[in-house]
Amino acid sequence: MTRIRANGLEIEVDDRGPAGAEPVLLVMGLGMQLTAWPEPFVAGLAGHGLRVVRFDNRDIGLSSRLEAWGRPNVIAAAMKFTLRLPVRSAYSLDDMADDTVGVLDALAIDRAHLVGVSMGGMISQIVAARRPERIASFTCIMSTSGARHLPGPPSRVRRVMMAAPRGRAALDRIVDHQVEVMRAIGSPGFPTPPEQLRAGLRLNVERSHSPVGTARQLVAIIAGGDRSRLLRTIRVPTLVLHGADDPLVPVAAAHDLADKIPGARLQVIEGMGHDLAPGLIPLLLAPILAHVDAHRIE
Repeated sequence: MTRIRANGLEIEVDDRGPAGAEPVLLVMGLGMQLTAWPEPFVAGLAGHGLRVVRFDNRDIGLSSRLEAWGRPNVIAAAMKFTLRLPVRSAYSLDDMADDTVGVLDALAIDRAHLVGVSMGGMISQIVAARRPERIASFTCIMSTSGARHLPGPPSRVRRVMMAAPRGRAALDRIVDHQVEVMRAIGSPGFPTPPEQLRAGLRLNVERSHSPVGTARQLVAIIAGGDRSRLLRTIRVPTLVLHGADDPLVPVAAAHDLADKIPGARLQVIEGMGHDLAPGLIPLLLAPILAHVDAHRIE
């Protein structure tokens, strides 16, 4: 792994594969590090002869932190959004889209295949719409347009996610909470073995833990609002992948995306929730690789 300069920030990057191979850029979701991309998923892309680039978004992992902005009031931001009042955030999803393009610039990649998951899908929507000359194909996984009419997570999921330990909590308490979150939003048809789930989460927490950075990212999502109008301008070949059993971003969001992005192709996976469980990897790789192969960079 290496650290690059992009959009005025230090961004931690993992760049795997020969420089001359066709590049795939992976954009991760809310509060998740580049290591949240499962190794078998990354290896599957690389084994297909692709150059795989993943990175820590700003405020997460080993990338720059925007500590000067402090801890945001997420509840106040959500209330303002509900009341249709302006929401102020430390930075925007557009800024994070600029970070994403900045990674390509720093690595001298002219065009890439773009794969974004959850918040990373939102960021990637902006990149695909505003910088289409840089994107050969776009795969959007378990994400949303942000349209107000779409259903949100049930109260039980909200309660689990909001119950994060505060202050300087011990590592075990942090991991325990993350395990509970993943159990609440994970794939019922593809459960991750408990020992594997806990071990993976623990490694990520030991690498880095940034709850305040996650809060700032969440407020950026809230402030970003509805991207429906922007989505209708996307001309990049788009594949939408989503779980039929996603409790965090219900599958209605995927149908909404596919309706709004011209020419988008939708594939709903039964038994999939809001995670990249081991059993899902072959079911995700197959359509993504087919999509990449259909839109190779000339």
